[in-house]
Amino acid sequence: MKRVTGIGGIFFKAKDPQTLGAWYKQHLGIDVQPWGGAAFDWNGPDNPDGVGTTAWSLFAQTSDHFAPSTAPFMINYRVHDLHALLAALRTEGVRIEGELQESEYGKFGWIVDPEGNKVELWEPPAGQ
Repeated sequence: MKRVTGIGGIFFKAKDPQTLGAWYKQHLGIDVQPWGGAAFDWNGPDNPDGVGTTAWSLFAQTSDHFAPSTAPFMINYRVHDLHALLAALRTEGVRIEGELQESEYGKFGWIVDPEGNKVELWEPPAGQ
């Protein structure tokens, strides 16, 4: 079974997300949008048509989105079959955090690594 197939997003906390986003936009050319992040479209051997994105997003320092982790970051990994992967991870003794969520943006699940970092797993919608 395929597990991680790529990085779907990088999220990190900032003392002042708007100011930091403006800095990244000015100095690195990242097209930070009003929602607080940017989407990088990509393609590759497994995705020659380039359908897919990697998200980059800033969160307020006070955000609890990464809880129970106290780390100031969270990485989102693209996966092939989230239901099967979560089942396999559960049998391997990996800590699953919360319930699987499904939306028009795909399927999302969370685990916690041995150092307490929350990791987001994302199965994109069909065709992405």
